[in-house]
Amino acid sequence: MTTIEEPEVRAALPRLNEPAPAFEAVTTHGKLRLADFEGSWLILFSHPADFTPVCTTEFIAFAEIYPELQKRGCELIGLSIDSLYSHIAWVRNIEEKAGVKIPFPVIADLDRKVATAYGMVMPGESKTEASRCVFVIDPKGILRAIIYYPLAVGRNMDEIVRLIDALKTGDEHHVATPANWRPGDKVVMPAPNTTELADERAGEGLECIDWYLCKKSL
Repeated sequence: MTTIEEPEVRAALPRLNEPAPAFEAVTTHGKLRLADFEGSWLILFSHPADFTPVCTTEFIAFAEIYPELQKRGCELIGLSIDSLYSHIAWVRNIEEKAGVKIPFPVIADLDRKVATAYGMVMPGESKTEASRCVFVIDPKGILRAIIYYPLAVGRNMDEIVRLIDALKTGDEHHVATPANWRPGDKVVMPAPNTTELADERAGEGLECIDWYLCKKSL
């Protein structure tokens, strides 16, 4: 008799501009909850496994940008589907071998509760490891950005810092940021939604390619 395999049940992925999934988890800094980070920006990132080459380079790089993130009011927390003791041994190994202390907590997600809630496991790539995911959560607990990377590609730390700068700038000034924007560059004004507002653009002293695309300096 031919058996029919049941389709795999997958958790719904979190969505932008909705509350980030709450969690309470064991970490290398003790038990932490998402609510513990209320009032600050938070980057929650996952990595495939401890004691692996690409992940080690990333942890060193995350440790290097951590002071810059803190200057921006942003905290950092890592995660993989490894045990607490594996995490502790690995961060100690990084400090011993690379001379870099890992200052941020790392979630030991053996039961995959956090990884499942955030859609970190991609079965097509690996059923036992979390992909390289980045989730940016704002001070109100709202999920503002998501980036996924494949297992074999390390992340770009400059882009992660730039993303925080762009989100904070947009919130503070009610503007958007163009491609390759860096702090100090001109920002994009919201597009006018009436013909009257479009006509007014000419008198605002903006740098306009056309009525729908205008930039200004902050």
